[in-house]
Amino acid sequence: ARSLMTKTDINARSTLANPDDQPIAYMQRVRAYYLALGYNNPYQWAHYSEVPFAPLRQPLSESRVALVTTAAPYNANAGDQGPGAAYNGAAKFFATYEFDISSSPDLLISHIAYDRQHNEAQDNHTWLPIEQLKLAHDEGLIKLSQLGFGLPTNRSQRVTIEKDCPDLLYRVQQASVDAVVFVPNCPVCHQSVSLAARHLEASGIPTVIMGCAKDIVEFVGVPRFLFSDFPLGHSAGKPDNPVSQRQTLRMALDLLSTASSARTTVQSPQRFSDSCEWKLDYSNPDRLSEHELAQRRREFDKQKQLTAKLHD
Repeated sequence: ARSLMTKTDINARSTLANPDDQPIAYMQRVRAYYLALGYNNPYQWAHYSEVPFAPLRQPLSESRVALVTTAAPYNANAGDQGPGAAYNGAAKFFATYEFDISSSPDLLISHIAYDRQHNEAQDNHTWLPIEQLKLAHDEGLIKLSQLGFGLPTNRSQRVTIEKDCPDLLYRVQQASVDAVVFVPNCPVCHQSVSLAARHLEASGIPTVIMGCAKDIVEFVGVPRFLFSDFPLGHSAGKPDNPVSQRQTLRMALDLLSTASSARTTVQSPQRFSDSCEWKLDYSNPDRLSEHELAQRRREFDKQKQLTAKLHD
């Protein structure tokens, strides 16, 4: 006869998780980081109580799906932008753009604050799921839009809402897009795509965000969110791991078609590593010396001035 396990047996076999093994609180972490650098004006993140929601108007297999990324087109005049490049404000872009999905676009992330310690940026499929979208198209799961779109990472919520969101909506409508997959990278990227998703949904275009900053996306308030508990820059899956990348996109597409109401979050079951040690590193002032903090302050001021000059 099959033996029955008691609650005591189950508890004895269970191992409590490390208390640090939880999604990074990026809003709190970033606030503490910039206060430690000497900036005494903490950033105020966008926050809404109401969330628009647009259901798919036809089956996903009949829907033209477009990719929206916060990655930047390679700029030959902007210095190092490749794998391992330091934060490069000169590589920023300040307006929405579009690109041909079939042309293997060279879109990079050196201009934003992704997790450089735990993402070598060698595999662009972790932030640009073009190949997986093409496979989904070939298998008849979606109709892939020939055009993809770039959305600026803008700290100014006003500019994002009043300029970038309407620009993106216009481009998406002109391309006859039925639904959008957003892939952000840095903390502010997650806010920018959340604002854009809200804008598109209010205009009847369903969206799903694939991201790694759970607290930011949910604080803004969005219709559909696939959360991967990975370091920033891995919103589309683990590097050099097509199985992870495939599963991540397929979960996002499934969420796009099955969510029945706003604020629907699904968490990927994938783990980035057996250890949660990586979660303690990103912009953590407790792990930086006074010398390192001062050095980062000088570099941040330098990049901020460069970006302001380019923007002007």
